Amino acid sequence: MNRRDTVRLTTSQAVVRWLQAQYSERDGETRRAIPGIWGIFGHGNVLGIDQAIQQDGGQLPLFQPKNEQAMVHAAMGYAKASRRLATYACSASIGPGALNMITGAGTATTNRLPVLLLPSDTFANRRQGNVLQELEHPVDADLTVNDAFRPISRFFDRIARPEQLLTALPRAMRVLLDPAETGAVTLSLHQDVQGEAYDYPVEFFRDRTWHVARPPAETAQLHRAAELLRRAERPLIVAGGGVRYSEAEEILQRFAGRLGIPVVETSAGKGALPGDFAFAVGGIGVNGTRVAAELARDADVVLAVGTRLTDFTTGSHSIFQHPQVQFIGLNVNAADAHKVGATPVVADARDALTALDDLVASVRGAAAPEPLREGVDAWERELADHIVSAPGDPVTQGEVWAELNATVGAGDWVVAAAGWQPGDMLKQWKTPAGSFTHIEFGFSCMGHEIPAGLGIRLHEGPDGEVIVVIGDGTYLMSPTEIVTAVQERQKLTILVLDNSGYQSISRLQLGNTGYTTGNERRYRGASGLLPDGDVVPVDFAANAASMGAVGVRAHTRVELADELARARERAETTVIVVPVADDRPLPDSGVFWDLGVPLEATDAGTADRVARFAERRSEQQRYY
Repeated sequence: MNRRDTVRLTTSQAVVRWLQAQYSERDGETRRAIPGIWGIFGHGNVLGIDQAIQQDGGQLPLFQPKNEQAMVHAAMGYAKASRRLATYACSASIGPGALNMITGAGTATTNRLPVLLLPSDTFANRRQGNVLQELEHPVDADLTVNDAFRPISRFFDRIARPEQLLTALPRAMRVLLDPAETGAVTLSLHQDVQGEAYDYPVEFFRDRTWHVARPPAETAQLHRAAELLRRAERPLIVAGGGVRYSEAEEILQRFAGRLGIPVVETSAGKGALPGDFAFAVGGIGVNGTRVAAELARDADVVLAVGTRLTDFTTGSHSIFQHPQVQFIGLNVNAADAHKVGATPVVADARDALTALDDLVASVRGAAAPEPLREGVDAWERELADHIVSAPGDPVTQGEVWAELNATVGAGDWVVAAAGWQPGDMLKQWKTPAGSFTHIEFGFSCMGHEIPAGLGIRLHEGPDGEVIVVIGDGTYLMSPTEIVTAVQERQKLTILVLDNSGYQSISRLQLGNTGYTTGNERRYRGASGLLPDGDVVPVDFAANAASMGAVGVRAHTRVELADELARARERAETTVIVVPVADDRPLPDSGVFWDLGVPLEATDAGTADRVARFAERRSEQQRYY
């Protein structure tokens, strides 16, 4: 091939052709980096990207979501299942179509998950004057709504000339596949430029494989971390999402088992260890288990592996109370590795844990798991006693999770995000061997669950179950990707826990003020001021059936077991609606969470609650 050979393509055709030639490789395994594209088409992209897909997208399957935000969540689900080695591209029209992807972009970047966003933009040539759906800024003439993507993208570029792709596309792919930098990557495509042509080098479209590195740890960093672990009397390991992304589950289990160190999991790290592992003690933090909180309180050395250490994990910096506690931050991202004044190990989790195992295991003897298991068993007995519903009452959330846990096996995925579901899983879920968990709680984004489950299903293929657990509030916010699952013949099992509103937030308000306002699904009350009348009934099963799914109800645990079994046998998507008690959350972890409270209140009960809340702020620690 002559390096001077060219092919004349529009900008959109070049994007589509180039994406099909990109591959990622890690540990000798190669796969398509962008295996498909999701798109909702309007005048801003139907004659650009859509035409290019029709002409040049022979190896780029097109998926048709029902909402632009949802397609970003689907890309995140696929990226999570691929361990960040592949993701989808997402195309939207200008104006509201583009901005509908903003929430998904924030969710992706916060969770360090790669997605490629191709929002359409206004005209670059400006011959038309101001155009449909253009924001006219009084000062910045070149500002468009797509500039909103800048602060939530790990890489952003606006394509104003076709030849800019020669540098923009490789830069975008590098960031997408860099484990330390990944997140939402945005290439804003002017509507007119999408159709403009350029003589691109033929060589630009040759297959290209991007090696995804496992950054090695510096020897000095490893030795400093190893020395801390050797001296530790009450060490603790916090397993975050980085354990999953680096495929470090096996070495983490071996490392913790040989050294006798208990392991707690963050939301993103849930499922890093099987539930029957002797040193696994469940989720940590505000949503976690009480036994994990007790271990964190007394830990003198904390090895944080692949975690961002958010406030829900650290109890707003209150959970670690040992006066001389020291942290080891093992993370591919240097900023995360240095948090809470940690001794950093900036490296791939799998390889760094392997190196630490060699340095520490021969020196430090393993502790017996029995004392640890006593605390875990006591917590599980408390849970088992608490979740049982009284005869004639609705089932509790805990009973739903217990029944689901009894049915999930190897190859199955369970997906959850906002509301009570992430906390319930951290407290109660015991990951069956060979199964997988995806909890999105970095952004706590309602509406993430169903499309993310669809993305996971597209990655995993037909084997195993993909079970999505959501509340009724989330269902009402974004149920329409059920249609996409039906359309694509991609089976999901969706559990809708109906407790008549946003009860997790209702509980939060009740606990801190003594009342709840606007958090339940109710008719407007007699005063006319608030929605505080009777509960508004919604037939979620009928709604699901109207979108092509099988819609059923389960009022008891026995009925739920039967419906889960039937759903597993079906080829179709099933939505199981379970009315649950609205006043039976799982036991509290006891961990403090700092949030804005009304420091002045006329209600005496609210004032007392706020005063007790303020007292707990004294537990917060400062880290440098």
